[in-house]
Amino acid sequence: MQAGRPTGPLVQGYEVIIGFETHTQLTTQSKIFSRASTSFGAEPNTNASAVDFALPGALPVMNKGAVQRAIEFGLAVNAHVAEHSVFARKNYFYPDLPKGYQISQFEIPVVQGGSVEFFLEGEKKSVRLVRAHLEEDAGKSLHEDFIGMSGIDLNRAGTPLLEIVTEPDMRSSAEAVAYARELHKIVTWIGICDGNMQEGSFRCDANVSVRKPGEPLGTRREIKNLNSFKFMQQAIDYEVRWQIAQIEDGHTIQQATVLFDPDTGETRSMRTKEDAADYRYFPDPDLPPLVIARDWVEKTRSEMSELPRVMATRFVKDYGLPEYDAGQLTQSKATAVFFEAVAEASQQPKLASNWVMGELSRRLNSEEKSIEASAVSAGQLAGLISRIADGTISNNAAKQVFDALWTGEGSDVDAIIEAKDLKPMSDTGELEKIIDGVLAANAKNVEEVRAGNAKAMNALVGQAMKATKGKANPAQVNELLKKKLGA
Repeated sequence: MQAGRPTGPLVQGYEVIIGFETHTQLTTQSKIFSRASTSFGAEPNTNASAVDFALPGALPVMNKGAVQRAIEFGLAVNAHVAEHSVFARKNYFYPDLPKGYQISQFEIPVVQGGSVEFFLEGEKKSVRLVRAHLEEDAGKSLHEDFIGMSGIDLNRAGTPLLEIVTEPDMRSSAEAVAYARELHKIVTWIGICDGNMQEGSFRCDANVSVRKPGEPLGTRREIKNLNSFKFMQQAIDYEVRWQIAQIEDGHTIQQATVLFDPDTGETRSMRTKEDAADYRYFPDPDLPPLVIARDWVEKTRSEMSELPRVMATRFVKDYGLPEYDAGQLTQSKATAVFFEAVAEASQQPKLASNWVMGELSRRLNSEEKSIEASAVSAGQLAGLISRIADGTISNNAAKQVFDALWTGEGSDVDAIIEAKDLKPMSDTGELEKIIDGVLAANAKNVEEVRAGNAKAMNALVGQAMKATKGKANPAQVNELLKKKLGA
């Protein structure tokens, strides 16, 4: 850990240190060094070429689209995009790696430095990036359909990856998951990755160690291929508990690569962890250095859409939103666009934020829908918010209108308000009669109010609002009650 990095909550007296390596599959149509397709789900070994099979004489050729996406990521995280980077051979044996090596980048990666910022429980966090380098994916070993044997599918071999490596800046599983979610948002927002974790497009490896505060870094173990935010947190929490128990029992932690088993909720060692020297990196003789001209980087910068952190800053500045609201609304581009449409049309940005983050999100989550599939359009929600702002309806009545819009009972806000008779009561005489009835029916609460019980007053206001079916102005009800009770 670098000096001066913040500490986090201790677990049984130990500090947790977490760093991440994320394999992000890039959205090119062909592989990083061949013309074979990157489409998912094809029959085994039908999307593999001579280059992917490592046949003699087959030479790799760099995919320009993969480089373009690496540049976009570098710009998105305020990193340095190297003018000159080098591809290397990472040597190791595995059945689904027919070359006996993986083409990657080692000493000089294409993206250097940068950071990812996010909020965790209202607190702003920042995780520093070491690098992001281009590399090819390996194939896949298949075990389920074979008895006593394994099958090898090379469809995935050569798929372009951008491996994103952090400093060990995270101090809890919650912080690690928040970082992973933010990174996932960035790569999908700028369109360099589809983010499909089930298909392996976004796979995270967590390097976890523990230490007593002030002591040197502990020995890390790497949890491989975490493809779910839920499992990510479970795996890290288990690994932390396991390491602490081992140390407390007098054992030494051995550097290792481990897998997480969702069925048992445990991590298990797969192999001892290799260091860089074990891979015998050397520059790939078949690929020249990657040279990226500055005008390519600047052209990419000028063409990129507004980034989530930039948009969040603008929401705070232009709409006066709290930083938390701005961060939540820019979790996806579709949500940000929806909110801005509502805010612009209603001219009520805070109300728009409250409704998008509140009632709309609740409905979408309960029905497992994306905001693109919302039953209430941005225009309809803006119209509803406008009627709250101008006093036509109360917030409670607005929920009834929203429900009618959502269920398709109606499509026009004003028509629903009229049909349901949701406008607030304007007849003070009628309201006074209702309040008199409430007072007569709640003699005990009346006595408690006169004795100084504030909760009893709230109960009376609630009864009056219920009697008016939510159409009365709560402030007006409160004033009339105080007047009649001399409170």
